[in-house]
Amino acid sequence: MEYMSAPQAAEKWGISERRVQKLCEGNRIPGVSKFGSVWLIPKKAEKPADARRKEFKH
Repeated sequence: MEYMSAPQAAEKWGISERRVQKLCEGNRIPGVSKFGSVWLIPKKAEKPADARRKEFKH
């Protein structure tokens, strides 16, 4: 399996590196693992939905 780093994921998904790290810490990205101080994120991983936002249904 191929991996990307938090900065690479941040650039790919258009969010901050810190936000990617928090998503990793919260187990919001499937298949993520930590090697030392580096988060390894599967290259095929999709950006998780932002749980901080609520969608309104009409």
